[in-house]
Formats: sequence, C-alpha cells, structure tokens
Amino acid sequence: MTKLILLGAGKIGDAILNLLSHTGDYQITVADRDQDRLDYVTKIGFPNTKCVQIDLSDKDAVTEIIRGHQVTMSACPYFLTPIIAAAAKAARSHYFDLTEDVESTRIVKQLAENAETAFIPQCGLAPGFISIVANDVAKGFDTLRDVSMRVGALPTYPNNALKYNLTWSTDGLINEYCNPCEAIVDGQLRETSPLEEIEHFSLDGIDYEAFNTSGGLGTLCESLQGKVQNLNYKTVRYPGHRDIIKMLVRDLQLGHIDRRPILKEVMETAIPITKQDVVLVFVSVCGMRDGRLEQESYAKKIYSQKVNGQLLSAIQLTTASGICAMVDMLVNGQLPQTGLVRQEQATLKDFLANRFGQYYAH
Repeated sequence: MTKLILLGAGKIGDAILNLLSHTGDYQITVADRDQDRLDYVTKIGFPNTKCVQIDLSDKDAVTEIIRGHQVTMSACPYFLTPIIAAAAKAARSHYFDLTEDVESTRIVKQLAENAETAFIPQCGLAPGFISIVANDVAKGFDTLRDVSMRVGALPTYPNNALKYNLTWSTDGLINEYCNPCEAIVDGQLRETSPLEEIEHFSLDGIDYEAFNTSGGLGTLCESLQGKVQNLNYKTVRYPGHRDIIKMLVRDLQLGHIDRRPILKEVMETAIPITKQDVVLVFVSVCGMRDGRLEQESYAKKIYSQKVNGQLLSAIQLTTASGICAMVDMLVNGQLPQTGLVRQEQATLKDFLANRFGQYYAH
C-alpha cells in the first residue's frame, strides 16, 4: 500500500478520502487543525484512514508529519501552499495540490527545481482537467489560432439573485474573482482583469455567461506560448451573476485584500451550500489542419452522484477525481517522478482510462 498524507479535511478533502480509502491501495493519514472536521471523518469511518490534529501553518510540524509518506496531497486554502510544499520537499515526498492561486504556484515551481520527488500543483478541475483536455484537442492541429476554455460549477436549481450556491472553497472563489488573469492575446502573454470580457452562450437550451477569472489556465500559457495566437479561460455562470459580484468586489471595494474577509463572511452567511450541482466543461480550439481552417470542441456536463454510499457534489467529485487520478498515474509510473509536472503532461486517454478519471468519461 502507498503511504499517503492528506492535509485538509474540508469539502474536497472528504471526497478525496471517499475515493482513495475504498481502493485498498492507499494507507492514508489525514491532518487538519479543526478537530470537528477530523471527528466528522472518524464518524464517516473511511477505511485505511487515521486522523491527526496539527497546526498546518507550522512548517516544522508539517514536515515531521509528512515524513515517511510517499505522497503528500494538499486540500488546504492557497495561503498554506508554500508551507506545505516546502515541507513535502524537506520530507522527500511527492507533492500534489488543488490551488488556483498564481503566486503560490510560482513558489511550488521554484521548490520543484532539483527536487528528488515530483511536484504536481493545480490538480482538480480548473486548473487541472481543463488543461489536459485543451492540450489534447490542440495536439490534433497543425497550427493553432484560438484556444478557449470555459468551466462552471453551477447549482442545478438556482433560486437566489446570484443564481449560485457555494460548492467549494470560498477563499478560492474570492481569489478567482479578484486576482489578475493570464491570457495569450495576438501571440503575446498578457495579464487581464478578472470579471471582464463577458460573453453569453447557450448549451442544451440553457443560457450562460462567461467572464475572466484567475488561475484556471494553470501552466497552459507557458506550454502553448509561441504556438497559439489567442488562449483564454473564463468561468461560466448563469446570466446576472457577474454584475452582482462586480458590484460587491469593485463598487463596494470588498475585493481589496484587507476587505476580502468581509466578502467571505457575507458569502458564507448568505449563500447556502448545495450538493445538487452540475459541472460544465467546454473547450473550443480553432486552427489549421490539412490546409484548412477548422474548429473542434469538447463539451461535458457532470452531475452530483453517490460514490461508495456518500453523495458527492459535482464539484467535489470532479476536483477530487482529478487529483486522485494524477496521484494514481504517478504511482503507476505514467507521469515523471521528479521535478515539476504540468497537468498537460498527462494524456487525456490515460486520464479517462484511470479509475478516478473515469468519472469525467461517463
């Protein structure tokens, strides 16, 4: 059995434990500061799992707890990423995280240089699976013109003004709405503003809006720079959502770094969590193939479902299965074993054939 430590027992941590613990292939330690979360994990009774309470902001303590585990998975907020990644390197453990945060990922990339183990940041849905899909579709073209990536985690039954429910980390959500975005525009790597460049489209008769958000591209800008004219990522929501968020973030100044805790409290007080959701993945690639300008698209909807007797929301399932598939592929020797490993280094075929990646295939 592979010894694995999971840091963070929140909404996504639960789903990761559900998927990994029932395989019988992983001996899992789950660590968190919040004893209530650990008590919940104990109550669920995940097999092959033990709990440890620890201050995840204490690098020395985290290094010590990681030591002896072949794989380290972080399902913690982005601001703990540098601490946990550094601890994993010191403990010579393979490192995986879910962060969408651009700055903390830069630190992970630096730590990955000359590392004896693999560092695989930005797993999950977006960043994560979306980069694997986009890169796979793009490889089918002789030259690339446009690569568009659109992802949304949406309530199946929206009934508030935002037409939204909380389905994952509120810190991560605010990060996406407030931080600068990356894009390639006319062949040049650019920084673009979040909540801008809004567009509208329909899929299966349902209207959506999409707008710039931070972090969803992962490392794809670096991988495709010099090969594509235009590359961008946008978050999908139901129409009207962006305008309200923009009012909160810009007009009321709640996007300011010092005032984000207020925005978090407002959201978590007013917007309920739901497990009845749908994840929408849409990739469109345009370029030259056999001397003709062609377009190819990939569209997928994934719904919440019961896994091992536990109802997982669509965002829990897609995020957790994304990182679990990458761990499985590393353990099976399908990914590089040292240094930085980008999401797009995994092939879509291998990912969808994986026992966890198959949740995206149905």
